[in-house]
Amino acid sequence: MQTARRTPLYERHTALGARIVDFAGWEMPVQYTGIQEEHRAVRTSAGVFDVSHMGQLELSGAGAHDYLQARLSNDLNRIGDGRAQYTLLTNDRGGITDDLIAYRRGGDDYLLVVNASNVEPDHAALPDTRDVSDRYALLAVQGPEALERLRLQLEPFTFREDDVLGVRCLVAGTGYTGERGCELGCDPEDAVRLWDAILACGVVPCGLGARDTLRLEACYPLHGNDISPERTPIEAGLGWACALDKEFTGVDVLRRQKEEGTAERLVAFVLDDKGIPRQGMKVIEPPGEVTSGSLSPMLGIGIGLAYVPTGSAEPGTTISVDLRGRLRKGHIVKKPIYKREGA
Repeated sequence: MQTARRTPLYERHTALGARIVDFAGWEMPVQYTGIQEEHRAVRTSAGVFDVSHMGQLELSGAGAHDYLQARLSNDLNRIGDGRAQYTLLTNDRGGITDDLIAYRRGGDDYLLVVNASNVEPDHAALPDTRDVSDRYALLAVQGPEALERLRLQLEPFTFREDDVLGVRCLVAGTGYTGERGCELGCDPEDAVRLWDAILACGVVPCGLGARDTLRLEACYPLHGNDISPERTPIEAGLGWACALDKEFTGVDVLRRQKEEGTAERLVAFVLDDKGIPRQGMKVIEPPGEVTSGSLSPMLGIGIGLAYVPTGSAEPGTTISVDLRGRLRKGHIVKKPIYKREGA
């Protein structure tokens, strides 16, 4: 039996009384004081997440740009040095092997940040890349006050090398919460010092539980729940991240789906009745399945994402969900489910 891995901050998490769970083979904090409290801290001020379980692949040298351009769904020609881009790695069937962020460090120099559970599949699909995950600890500081607390100025989807609170970091204007903020990549040996300095700025430590409810309110898909190798970007509403005028793996399937449509689409919904939807629950009318669900800490109601027939996917459509034998009514809404005023 393989032993779960730990990030450099594991002892800091346990010292703070975090509840630890297994996530993608890592022992990670799911919550400290509580998911709702941590969620609201990110929506109203600033929270910090240890996301050092995420993977990093790099590729540099002559031909690196063309190599990735022919394999990733988005158009890397749209970004220059010091810019980042959300993109997808697709298979021959157009399914989503992973969703990731590509950082263009130079004309032929890229860093890819990938999902923790997909490092090996991604590396297998991109065999010319190098797995450099052990070189990085990664902290995400998110919220309307995040950059101010860290005394940083940073535009979304830009990145640079910089000193943050005395620690040398790769500072990126990216995140997974629907709020402004940054992700800080540093040497694992500097992670504890950086974490302590961030907490000293009044930033609230947050676990994976709040990270999940935050991304769900923002309708950011989770790989393994809402997107997978069996689901395509067109079905998942991620066609905007696919440059269909260029060649990449599975593009012919996606072009056909864009033209002809798909049987199902991923939609966002809220419950009008009391109850909390969860992954795997059946949508009875229209027929479908919940892929992600939770209680929205900001709205105080059950929310979720689900695949339903395309003809029944319009906002305002009434749905009913089977919550362990109890039918609960709701309706489809326009994404995102929640957006803070001014965000």
